[in-house]
Amino acid sequence: MSEMPAPPAPFTRRIPEGEDRERLVCGDCGFIAYENPKIVTGAVVSDDEGRILLCRRAIEPRRGFWTIPAGYMELGETVQEGAAREAWEEARVKLAIDGMLAVWSIARIGQVQIIFRARLAEPGFAPGPESLEVRLFAWEEIPWTELAFPTVHWSLQRWRETFGAPLPETATNPASDPRGTTPLG
Repeated sequence: MSEMPAPPAPFTRRIPEGEDRERLVCGDCGFIAYENPKIVTGAVVSDDEGRILLCRRAIEPRRGFWTIPAGYMELGETVQEGAAREAWEEARVKLAIDGMLAVWSIARIGQVQIIFRARLAEPGFAPGPESLEVRLFAWEEIPWTELAFPTVHWSLQRWRETFGAPLPETATNPASDPRGTTPLG
């Protein structure tokens, strides 16, 4: 008869030697389980007439409120690929990304949001599984009091400030290694 494995060691919050803040530390081996911010990526998407694509959320948090297509990145994807995937999942749209619109740091919930300015690459949209409804809004029609998050407000305002103007060039991965897969050396 084999022995049952020992239960996992308890993790406690403490300041490990050489650190400057509390971390989760294994009581048996000293392993530090770092808790780092999550990366959200998305886009303010417009059509040829300058209308903005918004999705009414079908999930919590803020179910029933309007948002831009955005969500958590997945391992193995670039921020642009993540924004395109989220747009497809939430609104069944293909994006033509113009450039980076904003980077928002939301320290209180441990998020960094990377938002792009994009256009519809082809006509048509429909709600995906995380959306109740998807619509194009003229600027004056945007339901400001029904927007899901402060960063949606900020992103829309930034889109308006840059509408019709070129975005500043943002340094990204070189063309020779667009996915960051080449090791050093």
